[in-house]
Amino acid sequence: MEFSKLFIALFFFQVFFTCNLSIQAAPANSNLFREYIGAEFNNVKFTDVPINSNVEFHFILSFAIDYDTSSSPSPTNGKFNVFWDSDNLGPSQVSSIKSSHSNVKVALSLGGDSVGDGSAYFNPSSVDSWLSNAVSSLTDIIHQYNLDGIDIDYEHFNADPDTFAECIGQLIKTLKKNGVISFASIAPFDDDDVQSHYKALWKSYGDLIDYVNFQFYAYDQGTTVSQLINYFDTQSSNYKGGNVLASFISDGSGGLTPENGFFTACNRLKSENKLHGIFIWSADDSKRNGFRYEKQSQALLAISH
Repeated sequence: MEFSKLFIALFFFQVFFTCNLSIQAAPANSNLFREYIGAEFNNVKFTDVPINSNVEFHFILSFAIDYDTSSSPSPTNGKFNVFWDSDNLGPSQVSSIKSSHSNVKVALSLGGDSVGDGSAYFNPSSVDSWLSNAVSSLTDIIHQYNLDGIDIDYEHFNADPDTFAECIGQLIKTLKKNGVISFASIAPFDDDDVQSHYKALWKSYGDLIDYVNFQFYAYDQGTTVSQLINYFDTQSSNYKGGNVLASFISDGSGGLTPENGFFTACNRLKSENKLHGIFIWSADDSKRNGFRYEKQSQALLAISH
């Protein structure tokens, strides 16, 4: 009898321990490939970019910005406008690429580095007013373009981290609750001001953020494989539990480039079950080299993960 009780107790302990481990388990390898497109107005099209049918593929339109479209753009407190190359990347092109490729989804990115000749600032009048305007304007754009998700890429701020966290966190929460988007990502990089804002957002709303498009290419040009691995581990700790993606910039201007070992680093991450996906900035730049590294990235991700 005592043995039976002990056996039952051990069984329940094992079930509890196993369940608890699974709840706390870190994200695993993924076949997710993401690429920013449309910011540089060089006539790049969705159909220019090679798409491997064995990956999950996200195009990210760059950018929607809450500024007006005058010759000298001004902030509009959450009323977003399209600032990507919509002539080549319009609603009909979105529908076409998605119907041609069942593995493709399309998102839009908010903010970016610049607008017109100046920096693009996150500049809300208040949380409530910004949120109301943002939900309304983005819902319209997302429905018009048949989009699936949003990416947050503000890089300059006229608001404190807590205000940013509330505005963006509530925006993602509302758009998901309303069924307007199915995923959301953030795109921080290693800058104190940037990190303070995104870490505040992650602390309060990290459970709503599906991917972290960390801009590893914002590190110095000449980054080594071991340095990238260390940076990856540091940022995975900053955004604990998040799907932090590896990344490079296709013009080679920063970070670890494919020529210097990016895919070596990816294979190492994959061997440690930490390659949660790859993203590239950007299709606009990759057009010049025939999308060579898009093909290589997807081929690596498509191998059984």
